[in-house]
Amino acid sequence: MSAEDLVDGAAEGTHAPVQPSNTLHYDASDPALLPEPSPVEMPLQDFSERPARVWPRRRGPAIPRTAVFLGAALMTAAFAYELYGVLSFVQMTPIQLLFLVLSTITFAWISVGTLSAALGFLPLFAGEKADTINIPNADGPLTERTALLFPVYHEEPARIAGTISAMVEELASLGKADKFDIFVLSDTRGADVGTAEEAAYAELARAQADRARIYYRRRIENTGRKAGNIKDWVERFGGAYETFIILDGDSIMSGVALVSLARAMEADPSAGLIQTVPKLIGGKTLLQRLMQFAANVYGPSTAAGLAFWSKDQGNYWGHNAIIRTRAFAGCAGLPSLPGPAPFGGHILSHDFVEAMLLQRAGWGVHMAPSIEGSYESMPPSLTDLIVRDRRWSQGNLQHLALVGRAGAPGMGRVHLMMGALSYLISAVWAGALAVGLVLALQGQQLLPSYFTDSKTLFPIWPTIDPGAAMRLFLATMAVVLLPKALGLAMELKRVRRARETFGIPRAFAGVTTETVFSMLFAPIMMMTQTSSVLQILLGRDAGWKAQRRDAAAMTLVEAIRFHWPHMLVGVVVTIVCWETSPGLLVWMAPVVLGLVLSGPLNWWTSQDAGPALSAILSTPVDRSPASIELRTLRYTEVWRDRLTVPSRESDEARQKEAALARELVAA
Repeated sequence: MSAEDLVDGAAEGTHAPVQPSNTLHYDASDPALLPEPSPVEMPLQDFSERPARVWPRRRGPAIPRTAVFLGAALMTAAFAYELYGVLSFVQMTPIQLLFLVLSTITFAWISVGTLSAALGFLPLFAGEKADTINIPNADGPLTERTALLFPVYHEEPARIAGTISAMVEELASLGKADKFDIFVLSDTRGADVGTAEEAAYAELARAQADRARIYYRRRIENTGRKAGNIKDWVERFGGAYETFIILDGDSIMSGVALVSLARAMEADPSAGLIQTVPKLIGGKTLLQRLMQFAANVYGPSTAAGLAFWSKDQGNYWGHNAIIRTRAFAGCAGLPSLPGPAPFGGHILSHDFVEAMLLQRAGWGVHMAPSIEGSYESMPPSLTDLIVRDRRWSQGNLQHLALVGRAGAPGMGRVHLMMGALSYLISAVWAGALAVGLVLALQGQQLLPSYFTDSKTLFPIWPTIDPGAAMRLFLATMAVVLLPKALGLAMELKRVRRARETFGIPRAFAGVTTETVFSMLFAPIMMMTQTSSVLQILLGRDAGWKAQRRDAAAMTLVEAIRFHWPHMLVGVVVTIVCWETSPGLLVWMAPVVLGLVLSGPLNWWTSQDAGPALSAILSTPVDRSPASIELRTLRYTEVWRDRLTVPSRESDEARQKEAALARELVAA
């Protein structure tokens, strides 16, 4: 499709007016695909300043926060006391002290997550909602306009077009489509790919012109990556919209969810952001099925706990959230951090920082876990998950430079620090395991000393309290497994209420299966995240790579080639443990087994889950898909057909779309 065709289409009313020619300075795409500019200033923020607050200072809920953090501190103190008693049977050595410190830090992190999940479980099990803001239904009127933003980077156009078509149809069925405009904001590189992408979205805009306004632009320079992409839109077009909703390439949101979010923002003028809790859907591989099951069963308590103690000083996950435009523009402009990458340069994990800046200005940052109709998908393989995780780890470690800034609010510091610790803790755990292995070797190789340096007539006999060691083990396992037990309790309650056939045995089988796999995955992620932390400390930048959304067959050779370092470490540790003590190998079995089997495990979990495991790990959304998911899948196939035919006027493609529309209306 030529630029002349698009300009002609705009003149006929199928496209928005042509922008002034100076927009060519920003975009590689045709300006005819954009609306008239409505600029808003978005000044860069100084993290050391404390700007004037738009809304009065917010006081967080002291009791829930105290329950989580003081409770975790008390549990950690008890753990450290017991471990000290186990280790110092004669006197504490420096390496024993190091093991004590590393193990205590690891336990402290686990206990915070467990207590947070327990705090969220209580109101959920009692039937209460965990939302920190009132969410109205979608039946009432909307007075303001909202933009739906799809920042894309080498995403399949047919997938995005299918998602947009489904969402537009749902909004139209609610009579609210005129209150939402859609922007596809592309950072795709390459003239050929960009031209094809532009033609696809121009075709989408034409196809939906009678129901929705759909715009497209592709930047010449993708400065600031995703955060810069959004900033560019805010500064050029944000003035025309009271709010905007960010969606990723794998995001889907129902019409009811979109309207409910917009109405909630209109009802509370102090709300700056509302984050939904997306459900994972669409998984085909075993890894995706496992992640979907875990998110569906354990996720609600975790999200509710976070909402309970964060209240209106919550966090932002970068997508499936609604944001007030003037709040974002006024206080969330991100500067580049000083120094080179990986610690300097553009802020990668921008979402946490933007939430912190909104809090600093007094805007409410809310969570709405009860909103249904918010979805996303998971990477298809462990390899894809690790590649994405590498980028996230660099972004989260960048936050360490901001935690100590004078302008950071208290809860903002907490969220930033927890994001960084989620990766640093893997290195701490790996260090604890390594030091523990050294202690075991010392215990086998060194003769015990029965006399201290001070003069004494009697020897000091080394004794180990087996009761203390067992108490420590059982307490640690209880803390680790409690969130899974709470999730199982919630699932059993739901199953009984829904009267699902075979629901109870399926719930037990699903939790057991997921627990086994999560134990095998844990040492793999520990090693990869530790490697990521070391690479970042050594100055290696993660770059910005396109994310693979769809499953692709992985050979066993490819998986082993990717995981040979993990497998080698697992084999070496297995040999060391066996030579030291067979009992030590039993204790280390969950760790070494995951590492030794990492290659075959990645290969297996990247394959289709199969009917048996799919049934065991199925979620309610899998068994009864939401209408927005079905519409998206069907429209995606329509657009794949439509974009592969030579002419956009293909009768076959249009007839298929018309038949689909009739089918959906009938449904």
